[in-house]
Amino acid sequence: MLNVKRTIRGCEKLVNRFYTIFIQDALEALALYAYPWEATHMGRIISVVNQKGGVGKTTTAINLGAYLAEEGKFVLIVDLDPQANATSGIGVDFQALEQGVYEAVLGQVRMKDIVQPTAHQTLRIAPATPALAGLNVELVDMDRREYKLHESLLEIRHDYDYILIDCPPTLGLITLNGIVAADEILIPVQAEYYALEGLGQLLETVNLVKARIRPDVDILGAVLTMYDSRTKLSDDVLQELYKYFPRNIFRSVIPRSVRLAEAPSFGRSIAMFDASSKGAKAYERLAREIIETELERMPAV
Repeated sequence: MLNVKRTIRGCEKLVNRFYTIFIQDALEALALYAYPWEATHMGRIISVVNQKGGVGKTTTAINLGAYLAEEGKFVLIVDLDPQANATSGIGVDFQALEQGVYEAVLGQVRMKDIVQPTAHQTLRIAPATPALAGLNVELVDMDRREYKLHESLLEIRHDYDYILIDCPPTLGLITLNGIVAADEILIPVQAEYYALEGLGQLLETVNLVKARIRPDVDILGAVLTMYDSRTKLSDDVLQELYKYFPRNIFRSVIPRSVRLAEAPSFGRSIAMFDASSKGAKAYERLAREIIETELERMPAV
């Protein structure tokens, strides 16, 4: 019996030595060489943009961010709208904050120092405060004024898989900063006729940014919001969207939903407020669609 125990201990030592010499070396080699894109990982920066108000930009930023986090991604929402709806809608009291995106964009503080936690473990928010309303005026006389948000995000984009920028409903300097800082533009479009007005102007602005300032910014796509399958108008708007985005309309359509409208008043995403609702399921599908596009962005190895 004693000899058996000695033999077992001897085998254990051999196995441990084999692991140390060969397995650990192999794992280190894989980490260094098999997946080289991880060493240069940078989060995708997606700006949620539409100069028309009430089309679901903030609802999309909050709930898309929440479901990306639920899928295991590290996510930051940047509230670039002076109304601070994304900040309050995710449960942060912006009135109690001493600093926010305004100070970070102007370089008075680092972006990482203003980031606030949320109820989702891997979702953070860079909050807006009332001071953000003055940012357009502050930017007017600055050098490289279009790049201020882009520059403030440089040091933290490696910390996140996704950075979602909730832009205000204008095409001023604040929104221009949101477009220039982004890798991709996501455009929520309300399923109503007037929501299509101004879409051409927005696309023209994005194309001008692409031509003159940020050549690598792309349109990720359009997502139809407040869709009501009972009305012919919603289908008509969807068909009209294909004229603007023949290859860039997400399959996930966000329905008109009372639960989606109620969730921000409780400072919760729809994932935490009512995960079984139609709106929740729609944003969960949208998050998975966007994650699927990661494969298109991976460099060849």
